[in-house]
Amino acid sequence: MLGAAAQTPEVSLSKRLNKDAGLNTDPKSSLWNGAPAVFSERNAKDQPTPGHRTEFRSRWTDNYLYFLFICPYEELYLIPNPATDKETNKLWEHDAAEIFIGADFDRIWQYREYQVSPRGEWVDLDIDRKQPKPEGGWRWDSGFKVAARIDKDRKIWYGAMQIPVASITDKPLKPGFEFRVNYYRFQGPPPQRRNIAWRPTGTTGNHHIPEAFGLLRLEK
Repeated sequence: MLGAAAQTPEVSLSKRLNKDAGLNTDPKSSLWNGAPAVFSERNAKDQPTPGHRTEFRSRWTDNYLYFLFICPYEELYLIPNPATDKETNKLWEHDAAEIFIGADFDRIWQYREYQVSPRGEWVDLDIDRKQPKPEGGWRWDSGFKVAARIDKDRKIWYGAMQIPVASITDKPLKPGFEFRVNYYRFQGPPPQRRNIAWRPTGTTGNHHIPEAFGLLRLEK
C-alpha cells in the first residue's frame, strides 16, 4: 500500500506545484509526473481486492489541492444518462472515486467529501457526523473541478480533482501542513460490487469512520 519508501500506510504526501495548473488525467503530464502516490488493493474491511490496485496522487498550491485516481476495473457500473453540468447526488451508488478530507483535528467528525465518476460526473458534500446537514450536505457547493477519462483498451479509468483550499480550511498552507484524509472508490455492478479503500475502516456499509482516516502531508 505504499507509494514510496518514505511513506507509511498512515501518511500520503502531496508535492508543491510552482503555480496553479489546468486539470488533466494524463499521468505523464507535468501536473502528475513525479507526484507522490499511495496505492490500495484492499477493501474497507482490509480484505484483498485482486485486480483493482488503485493509485492516488496529489499536488498542491496555495489555492488548490489536486488529486489523481488511477482505477483499474473489470466492468464499469455507470449511470445511463450522465449529467456533468450539475451535481449528481448518490453518485457513490455507481462507479466513483472519492476523497474524505478535513483540517480540523479537534472536530474530526466535520470534513468534506468530493467524488468523481469515470464520465466526469461529480458531487461534493459538507459532512458533520454529529449534526448531519440537511439532505446529507450534498447541496453545499465547494466550487471544485473534475476531469475524467476511460481507457477501454487497458480497462483503466482516470479521475482528477482540483479542490479549492478555501472549501476545506481558512488556514494558510505551507510544507508540513497536514489534512486528515481517506481515499476510496466503488467498482462494478451488484452483486459483485467492490470497494477499495486506502485506510480500512472496518466496515463496508459505512465508510464515514473519521477515526480511521490517515493523513495528507504537504511537502516542498
